[in-house]
Parts: sequence; C-alpha cells; structure tokens
Amino acid sequence: MARYDLEAVGRLFRPSDLAGRPASLWRYREVLPIQDPAEVVTLGEGWTPLVRLDRFRERYGLAELYVKDEGRLPAGTVKARGAAVGASRAKELGIRHLVLAAAGSAGAAWGAYCARAGLRLAVLMPADAPLPWVRAALTPGTKVVLVAGRPEDARRLADQVGTASGDWFNASAFKEPYQLEGAKTLAYELYEQLDWRPPDAVVCPVGNGVNMVGLWKGLQEMEGMGWIPGRKPRLIAVQAADCAPVVWAFAEGTEDCRPWTNGDTSVGELRVSNPPCGFLVLGAIRESGGWAVGVTDAEAEAALDLVASVEGLSLCPEGAAAVAALDRLSHEGIISPGSRVVILNTGTGLLAGRPGPVEVPVVKPDEPLPL
Repeated sequence: MARYDLEAVGRLFRPSDLAGRPASLWRYREVLPIQDPAEVVTLGEGWTPLVRLDRFRERYGLAELYVKDEGRLPAGTVKARGAAVGASRAKELGIRHLVLAAAGSAGAAWGAYCARAGLRLAVLMPADAPLPWVRAALTPGTKVVLVAGRPEDARRLADQVGTASGDWFNASAFKEPYQLEGAKTLAYELYEQLDWRPPDAVVCPVGNGVNMVGLWKGLQEMEGMGWIPGRKPRLIAVQAADCAPVVWAFAEGTEDCRPWTNGDTSVGELRVSNPPCGFLVLGAIRESGGWAVGVTDAEAEAALDLVASVEGLSLCPEGAAAVAALDRLSHEGIISPGSRVVILNTGTGLLAGRPGPVEVPVVKPDEPLPL
C-alpha cells in the first residue's frame, strides 16, 4: 500500500489549491504515486456527478440522499480510477505486460487504459462472467481468457502466471498497490463536492473490496493532512445475501472473512466468495463505525427498476443492491431519519444485462401499437 508523509504534504497542499484545477482525479496529484506527469495515462477519469434522489430521500426521511454515479467514467465503471493510476505507474516503472483476474468490469477498464498506454494485457475471467463485460474487455492489445470456475479460480491462475513468469506483472485487486490509489480519490471528490461537509454514511457495494478500502484510505489521508475534522462518514458494505462473506464476518466479529461455500448471485461483481483482503474491508467498516448488510437478487432487481422509473437514473446491479439496502438499514435503525447519505453506483446500467430472454411486443407497420 502506498504511503505518504501526510504531515509534510499537508503543509504544502491545501484544499484551496484545488481551485481552477482540471475536473479529474489528477487534481489530487500531490497524493498520487506518479512522479513524472508525462507518464500519466488519462481518458478524462474522475469528478463524476452526485445525483440527488429526492423521492427516495422522502421515502426514508433522509435530509439528503445522493448517488455518486461512477457509471459516467471511461469504460463505464469505477474501476477506471484504479486502472488509470495503475496503468500510469506501470508505464512509469517500465512494466510492459500485465495479467489481471476480473469478475466483470475491471477487464474493460484495464483494457482501455493499457491500450492508451501501449501495454499488453491478459484478462482472466470466469467462464460465466457477464457477456457485456467480456465483450467490453476485448480491446486491441488485450487477450481475454475465460476460466472454468469462479472468480477465485481466475485469480489463482493470475497468481500463477505472475509468479512463474518475470514478463507478466499481476495487476489483480490487492496484488499491486496503485489501483487503490485511484479508488481513494472517491473520498476526496465526495468531500469537495459536498463543500467539505461529511455525509453521515456512504453505502458501498463490496465484492473484492477495493472501493471500500480506497474510500477509507482517502478519508484517513485527508484527516492526516489536517483537511477534515475527526468525524468521518460511516462506511456501510452491501453484498448479495447468497454470497456475503463480509456480512457474515462482520456479524460474527471475526477479523477476516472465511470463504463462502457455494455462494452465487446474478449481481455479477458481488460474486466474490473469498475477498482477497477481507480483513482490510472489515477494518474500514469497524473503524468508521459502519455496518454490513446483504440483499437478495430480487431486491436488487426491484431497486434497479424502481430507481429508473421514479428517478430516471440507470444503475448497475451492484449500485441497485446498495439502494435496495436502504430498506433494511432504515428499518433496523442503522441509518437514522435526517441523515445525509451517499450511495456508490459502481458502473453503467447500459451494460447491466439480465439473465433470460427479453420479452417485448413486436408489431407490423400497419398494426396498432399495444399502448
């Protein structure tokens, strides 16, 4: 994990210095690991909008409710943050071949940034990964290989490739430190966009856990530089009820996750039965005074439709799961009325993809419309 002399940086870099800088994650360059600005690989990532959900705010009696919509990023995914910083640092270090295990959108993000940087990339995905994300990863210079089994099987194979060959660097989640540096910019942006007033809670879908750990790292850095007071938002993890290793470990009070046996979910990027650094995710939840909750696939799908119909916002299934969690969090008093809440939508709804056929009416030009 990258570390900085926060006291020294804090003396030279203040929030007022951000005025007039480009609206991208590179506005926080003093706390990013790229030494030579010429090595930065960018597609315009960062500074995604905070979208108000006023009807849902009223429904749950909240003071403010926002979605941080990461689906607007290049490649349509929050993983663009980590890929931008990770690919930039790889280029700066002279690395030319990367291997990556991806359950979904990470392949598309790293494919785009490696193409931009002129790097070769091999993406290992489970054979039942969502087809739209498999297609999105197929950029020039990227080799996609489907692995029979679960995301963890693809991850193990990436470990073997990275260990056995000096030519391939393993860029999978938590195998290299720099994508976490991209993820942490979420925290910086949230505070800046909210005029440095912290929300009470951030609700975050958790698969591998990079976004949760990155959020916590960003919050700790801002505190270490003297940018924010001691109170920080509570981080609330959302997982699929049928694949919830973090939720179980949090409830049981254990320090790390145990592998979830035979867990499955149609919310593709939450199908991670053994988070590679679950102890870091649990630490972020507990140190922030947060919580962990599981939602069913049916609840996530219902929230996906409801947000689109009443707010006009297209979420990814993982973001919809975070919205669905509001029911339980409000009912159980985890989130109190009058709170200010931010939900993280981790990807575009345009590539959400649902199982099964799509049933729509078909008419001939001279037939009446079935309206």
